[in-house]
Amino acid sequence: MTEKSWIQVQRSTRETEIELRLRLQGSGRAKLSCEPYFLRHMLESFAIHGGLDLEVSARGEDEHHLIEDVGLCLGQAIRRAVPDLVIERYGQAIIPMDDALVLVVLDLVERPYAQVELPVGLYVHFLRSMALEGGFTLHVRPLSGEDPHHLVEAAFKGLGRALRQAVRPTGRVASAKGEAEWG
Repeated sequence: MTEKSWIQVQRSTRETEIELRLRLQGSGRAKLSCEPYFLRHMLESFAIHGGLDLEVSARGEDEHHLIEDVGLCLGQAIRRAVPDLVIERYGQAIIPMDDALVLVVLDLVERPYAQVELPVGLYVHFLRSMALEGGFTLHVRPLSGEDPHHLVEAAFKGLGRALRQAVRPTGRVASAKGEAEWG
């Protein structure tokens, strides 16, 4: 697999039907067919700021399961894309959006952990599901702000920028332990 490869993930349950394609080294293009609108808006912001290509087709009757399952699929795609790359590994971003200022930090190593502090539970769940399924460490912390929309959007923009930084090719393994095995 090369950095330019597409990763495809499908998930079919009683509640949802999801097809997701991800290319980490892309152009910031998003092709999204899913509801609710806010989810599309967040995924588009993530793709644009991450400089990655993302295609999502997601259908479901229940908003909670749909958002959760898209997060699981995105995490799985990231997990599948990363093992063959020699990358920076760490990424961080501090993103302002009007009243909001949000810190996002991640470590793309197989140590799944998520500390997400946002005022919208569904998107806390999305980000946690993504990180745990993706097998990486993610911290999202608002530094200031009150508007829930601005806080969540700043988090998704920050996630894209942090991921773009973390997948930057380095030519060396960024670990004192050597190369880690991804399961």
